[in-house]
Order: sequence, then structure tokens, then C-alpha cells
Amino acid sequence: MTGLPLLAALATGVFVALLVGWLVRPRARLASRVRPYSVVARSMLGRSFDFEASTGAVATESAFGRVLGPPLAAAAERFGQMVDSSSEEALSLKLRQAAMLTDTAPERRLQEYRMRQFLLATAGAVGGFIVGLAMNRSTTMTLVLAVAGFAAGGSFWRGKVDRAIEDRTNRMRIELYTVNQLLAMRVRVGGGVVSAVRSVVERGRGAVVDELGEALRLHFSGMSAGAAFRHIAELTPEQHARRTYQVLAAADERGSDLAEALLALSEDIQEDRKEAIKRQAVRRRATMLIPIIVILAPILLLFVGAPLPFIVLRNLG
Repeated sequence: MTGLPLLAALATGVFVALLVGWLVRPRARLASRVRPYSVVARSMLGRSFDFEASTGAVATESAFGRVLGPPLAAAAERFGQMVDSSSEEALSLKLRQAAMLTDTAPERRLQEYRMRQFLLATAGAVGGFIVGLAMNRSTTMTLVLAVAGFAAGGSFWRGKVDRAIEDRTNRMRIELYTVNQLLAMRVRVGGGVVSAVRSVVERGRGAVVDELGEALRLHFSGMSAGAAFRHIAELTPEQHARRTYQVLAAADERGSDLAEALLALSEDIQEDRKEAIKRQAVRRRATMLIPIIVILAPILLLFVGAPLPFIVLRNLG
């Protein structure tokens, strides 16, 4: 089978899938009917308040979205389970730690991530297929390019989430030293744990401040301050931030010396940052040697080995 018949078969399959999706109506779901009665209670637990859901208004969706939405969502879910062995809880935690898709509702964030991953993988497969046809390759090579594009597109979002978590962890490590110092000063002048955290949240910006703000929202919604701090400690990607939140929870519940503990944590953070900078400097120094070895080593070997044939032939003569 050449490339043109294969493209025609693929187009026929897509047309049949669209026709089936148009003829078979998706089942009606109860989420839009139940959400107006549960959104207020969910907002009291720290979730963002959705005005449309509270009033019962549902966003208008095009006919194309109503027809192809459920099949694409099901295919994206199966594809996500195939390429990523993590559970839904672990993947949702990664998305939260990466601070990605924050504009999407938490209950739909995982579905949105898998949908984007699936669409990008599909686009990669189509791109690889088109490249194979444009280069007039064989059917086997065209399919190999399509599979390679599918794999590359599917792994892009996975790597993007890991890079976002790493970048956010580095930012939190930089911010945490200053935040601990501010909290310690606030506690030393006579403020409590909640008042100290509130002053930092009102005046500060950053990833650590956002997590502390989430703890305050949980506390003002009815959760105890210690439980709120322990909750964000379980979700944060940075280990020093986890220790800080646990110290805040212990100080609120048992009244321990918070200022001394925060200052000690700040010193630990500073030492770890120094060690990280040293390791990074060693890695960059080693990276700088790679071009020197790759470029100069063959030239040096050429100069050393060039006289060898003359010396050997002269001795034999």
C-alpha cells in the first residue's frame, strides 16, 4: 500500500468516526444538575467559587464539542493511562505542584491535561505522517515517522510537568529563606502564628506565599490552623517548605518557640543552597571540558600519530 491509499483509508476512518459520533448521542450526565447544590459547600472548603455553577448556568457548547467531546475525552483518558502509569491522585498532585492549568476547575484539571496530551500526540502523529508523505518514503517508514511523532507528542506534556515542578521547587527554595525571616520577626514582636502568616500573605508574592494563603483560606473556612498547615505540607513539592509548614502547625498547637525554629530552618536552607551551587558549578565546569575534549583530542592524536608511519617505515628500511 502506497502513501496515497493509506491517507485515503485514514480519511475514511475519520469520516466514519465522525458520522458515528453524530448519530449516537452521548449520555446525559448529572454533573451539571448536581453542581449548583454542591458548589457553595465546596467553596467553604477552600475551592474557588464558581458563579455560573452556583446559579445553574451552563456554558454554551458548540455542536462539534457536544459530538466529539465525549469520544475525545474517553480516548484521552485511555491514552493517559497507557503512557503514564501514575494513579489519578498522583497525577493530580503533580499538576498542583507544578501550578499548571490553574484556570481550570480542580475536578476537571486532570481531564484537561490528558486531553491536551492526547491532542498533541495526535498532532505529532499526523505531522510525522505528512513528513513521510512529503519525503516520498515507503509505507513502513511513513508509519515509523507517525509513531515517532505520536510518542514525542505524548511525552512532551509529561516532561513539561516535571520541568515546571523543578522550577517551582527552586523558586520556593529561594523565597523560603526570606519568608522564614519575616515570620520569625513577626512572631518576635508578639504576634501569633496565624497573624504572622496573614501579614506575610497580605504583603508578599510568590509560590510560598500562595501556599500559605491557601492554608489561611482553609483555616478561615473552619479547619484548624494546625490541620491547614499540615494539609499544605503534604502537597508542597519542596522539602524545606514541608518542614516549615510542619513547624508552623506544631507552634500553633503546642506553643513552641517558633522564631528559633524558623531561624534554624533558614540556616539549613542557606547551607543546602550553597551545596547546590557548588554542585552546579562542578557540573558546568565538567560540561565546559566536553567541547575541548571532542575538538582538541582528535587533533592532538593526529599530530602525535602523524610521524609514526615515517618512523616505522624508516626503521624497516
